[in-house]
Formats: sequence, structure tokens, C-alpha cells
Amino acid sequence: MTHHQVFNPVKHIAAVREFMMLFILALIIVILSVLSPAFADVKNFVNIFKQAAINGILATGMMCVILTGGFDLSVGSIVGFTGVIAALFAQGQFPIVVPILLSVLSGLIIGLVNGVCVSWLTIPAFVVTLGTQSIVRGLAYLASGGMPIFGVTKAYEKIAGGLILDFIPFLVIYYILIVLFFGFILTKTVYGRRIYMTGGNAVAAEVSGINVNLIKTSVYGICGLLSGVAGCLLTSRTISGSPVTGQGYELDAIAAVVIGGISLEGGSGKWYGSMIGALMLAVISNGLDIMRVPSYYQLLFKGVIIVAAVFLDVHGKLKRK
Repeated sequence: MTHHQVFNPVKHIAAVREFMMLFILALIIVILSVLSPAFADVKNFVNIFKQAAINGILATGMMCVILTGGFDLSVGSIVGFTGVIAALFAQGQFPIVVPILLSVLSGLIIGLVNGVCVSWLTIPAFVVTLGTQSIVRGLAYLASGGMPIFGVTKAYEKIAGGLILDFIPFLVIYYILIVLFFGFILTKTVYGRRIYMTGGNAVAAEVSGINVNLIKTSVYGICGLLSGVAGCLLTSRTISGSPVTGQGYELDAIAAVVIGGISLEGGSGKWYGSMIGALMLAVISNGLDIMRVPSYYQLLFKGVIIVAAVFLDVHGKLKRK
């Protein structure tokens, strides 16, 4: 009978584990608020979201790739390249839509190239995206002449630099909308379910009629597109495009995804996980900055949290077997 449910401790432990990082994030916020009253200021929380936005956008794209069992090491270089492209075309000689579209489309094209190489040419993702990382960074230097590009228009500056109600940055609104949009895609659409199925068991997905190669190619395209969005927004925020921008961003994006509970093996993880991970990294960085803790401690804490997140993921899988 349906009203007599058998208590399943494994299922309940798994459910608690899914929210473990959210609990840890809340705990870190409480501890930092006690240690530094300035941290608990509302304006500082808005600033934390602003700090998390670029990495969070990249992590959202990285999440889609990791859910299929892959990863992308080129996102930082794509941010640098698309930022340079945006800055070159945002000098006032073209309508504002031109630099936006060119930067986003450039990211999309690079992502699709990654996807085709990984899916259809069966080249390992590590090799493909590491190669793309170097190639795209080189293109950024060529396009910019090795120098930062300044002189973007005021209209372009306001894309990410503007405020709603003189309080909430546009950048935060973009980030939240992107997360909610992809949360809807992953949970409410057939395409989203196919992403999970591809990462969970590619062979079974293929047998069930899913075009696995197309799904994998598309998620790399999404990752590249969102990297282009991040490059476009970062150029607006910093009022410049530099070929060195984005170095190391791929590691922060992967860290945010892993911390958020998305399995590196693919096929498992909640859509909001990347946001939790990005916020946790931003909270730690912001809190330590406020308390004037040397920046290298941030690397230490980040590493410990990543290892703990992977341990929880692996330990959970072993318990379920």
C-alpha cells in the first residue's frame, strides 16, 4: 500500500549529502559574520554575488560539460579572446549589439569546435581543450597586439557596470537569470534529461535512441557560448579587454562545479550546484580579504574544500554500491 512507506536510510543519507555543501556554505557565512561584522553587511553580500558572477557563469557552462562526463580547460582563454574581440568592436564605431554578438558567437564557435573534436573525432577532452586553451590564448595576443584594449564606450561600460535601484549590479541579475534558465533546461526539458543520461551511461543512452555525439557537442558549445558571455561582461566591467584575462579561470570554474556536488564522472548533480560552489569560493575570498588574511591562504582553503567535495562524492558512490 502506498501509505506504508519503508524507511530507506541510504536514500536519506544521499539526500543529506546533496545539501552538504549548502550547509557548509551557510556555516562559513555564519563564522565569517561573527569574526567580522563588516562581512555581514547587506552591501557586502551583494558584492559577493558580483564577485561570484563571472566564475559562476563559467561554472554553469562547465557544469553542462561535466554532467556528460567531460570537461573544458579552454574557458579561461575563451574569456580572454572574446573580451579582446568585444573591446575592439566597442570603441563606438559600431552599434553596441555588434561587440556583444561577436564575442558570444566567437565563444560558441570555439566551444563547438571542441565538441566536434571530442565527440565525432574521439580525441580525449583533456588533449582537445588543452590545445584549444593555447591556440585561443595565442589568438587573443594576435588580435590585441599583445596589449590591453582600452576606450570602450560608456554605453558598453553600463552593460555590466550599471545598477538596478542604485543597489543591485546588472552583473548579478545576468548571473541569476543564466542559472535559472539552465536550471529549467536541465530539469524540465527532454534535452536536459538527455544530458544526464549521456553522462550517466553513454552506451545505454545511445541504445535508447539518443544522439550522444550531438549532445556532447552541444554542451561544449554551451560552455563556449557562456565563456563568450563572461568575456563580454568582464570587458564591460573592467572597461578593457586584455589577452591575459581569464588565466586560471578554468580551474576556478571546475572547482565551483565540484564543490557544488556535480560528479566528475558525469550524470549526477543538481542544477544549482555550480552556484553554491561559485558562491562558496567568493565568500571565502571576500571574507579573508576583509580580515586581511594573505591571499595564499585562499588557495589553501580552496584546495581543502575541493578535496572534501570529491571525497563526499566518491564516498557516497562507494556506499551506494
